[in-house]
Amino acid sequence: MKIIEFLKNVAREMRKVTWPNRKELVNYTITVVVTVLFFAAFFFVVDLGISSILNLFFE
Repeated sequence: MKIIEFLKNVAREMRKVTWPNRKELVNYTITVVVTVLFFAAFFFVVDLGISSILNLFFE
């Protein structure tokens, strides 16, 4: 019985959710992809710099 009550509560809460429309979803997706690409490039450059510095000391 607790599982059924839990599922009823889940369904009730899901009805309260406001889902993004298509335009919002596209904007959010673009924001996430650009942010991920920015951080990937940033960490690539940092890694490249650290590797270059370490190669100067140990070669």
